[in-house]
Amino acid sequence: MYTSSIKIPDIDGMTQGKNIDDAIQMARDYIGLNIINKQDNNLDVPTSNYVLPTSKDGNIVTLVDVDIDEYRRKNDFKTIKKTLTIPNYLNKLGKENNINFSELLTTTLKKELHV
Repeated sequence: MYTSSIKIPDIDGMTQGKNIDDAIQMARDYIGLNIINKQDNNLDVPTSNYVLPTSKDGNIVTLVDVDIDEYRRKNDFKTIKKTLTIPNYLNKLGKENNINFSELLTTTLKKELHV
């Protein structure tokens, strides 16, 4: 059951959460996904708003912070094709042992980069 709703006027959006903390996190997701979508589709991205709006009806009003670069790093699961070079014998052994090279590289990079 949702008890907290959030209006996001700068991007004409709304979301909700189970409580205030959850609603703010949902707003971060909504804003992050909206901005990434606009960036990826070469659409205008609204400038950051640092002015706290006022409420005429007694609702809680706050600004929601979103680091778009960090949000993209954590939520961009689009895959890309990479060309790499490995010794022929490792390629043959990997194929013989049904190694998924992309999965292995992804797993190793995540471990190496502490992601």
